Amino acid sequence: MGKKKIRVDFRKNRSKPPREQRWTQRYLADGLSEDEQTAQERVRARGELSRKRTIVADVDANTDASAPAGELLAVDLTQCEPGRVFEVRGLHNVLVAPTQGPPVSCAVRRVLRTLSLEDGSVVAVGDRVWFRRAPTGEGMIEKVEPRYGVLTRESRGKEQVLVANVDQMVIVASLAEPNLKPHLIDRYLVAACRGRIHPIICLNKCDLVDPAAHVGIVGMYAQLGFPVYMTSTKTGQGLDDLRRLIQGRETVFAGQSGVGKSSLLNAMEPGLELRTSEVSEMNQKGRHTTTTATLIGLKEGGWVVDTPGVRAFGLWQIVPQELDGDFPEFRAHVSACRFPGCTHIHEAGCGVKRALDRGWIAIQRYESYLDLYHGGMDDVD
Repeated sequence: MGKKKIRVDFRKNRSKPPREQRWTQRYLADGLSEDEQTAQERVRARGELSRKRTIVADVDANTDASAPAGELLAVDLTQCEPGRVFEVRGLHNVLVAPTQGPPVSCAVRRVLRTLSLEDGSVVAVGDRVWFRRAPTGEGMIEKVEPRYGVLTRESRGKEQVLVANVDQMVIVASLAEPNLKPHLIDRYLVAACRGRIHPIICLNKCDLVDPAAHVGIVGMYAQLGFPVYMTSTKTGQGLDDLRRLIQGRETVFAGQSGVGKSSLLNAMEPGLELRTSEVSEMNQKGRHTTTTATLIGLKEGGWVVDTPGVRAFGLWQIVPQELDGDFPEFRAHVSACRFPGCTHIHEAGCGVKRALDRGWIAIQRYESYLDLYHGGMDDVD
């Protein structure tokens, strides 16, 4: 561990120092004498480098430059205590669960916010942090530990971290009310692959349909190695299996609005009493009952995160040429492509398209690949 100078952006209100001499205004108004025109010469950097400031941080030799900002800052941990972020209502109102005792409302250290001017996720639900208590009982988040198991999406041109430090993701989709959307499931599967999260597919509301009509989609995902469970909060089908999967694990529940994420958690963990609402009969759209991602401790051990439902799910920084690696059924056939860097769209001698023609790759999955390759948002409305 040693000291290192780090160049960071100025805060937005200090990015351009004011010009105190007002030479131009004075010259245009009255002119300048020779004495005034002889000024002290000063060398000053120009460009982006001059719009930075320097902070001193304790940096380990193994520190990753892409690690969270809190890892790069000098923090006296003897004056702090560890905690887990379980709800974020803004950078000045972050609820942190300490090792013992009730949750603490914290603000985020200003230098952390400065390091993340272009990032709206300096802290996220699930983050492990170090915070310092104030005499008032509130706290200040001083450091964010490195993350693993991260679920992110694109929001207004920036990366939004929905949840961090989870082992697995239960992708909840409904078989009816609202209707099943396989392309949205595929987007979540790609996000799970990129975030190093184990995916589980939950097809909810199976009491509203004939399960035999959906054997094909269950088999399609099961053959790819993704666990698939059909559940119903009305009949209790599949709830015991799902409950066993989340015990002792760190799990995020994600999916479209109205598919029943909160209802499933209420059924598996009595006493939660999460808010739920009905789906509109007119347009089959769910209402945003859950408005903020929340970390919830389970009585039998483990944590779950109930995330707000989405109307559209955009993936962050998709590189089209790398997408075939996010589709496991493509991997065995990429080496059979005639041309290196094949897009699997229009090239002759494409191994992936040959597998598609032979039925080895499902047409629904290939259409999801095309949608992602061309940058579609897949609006679930």
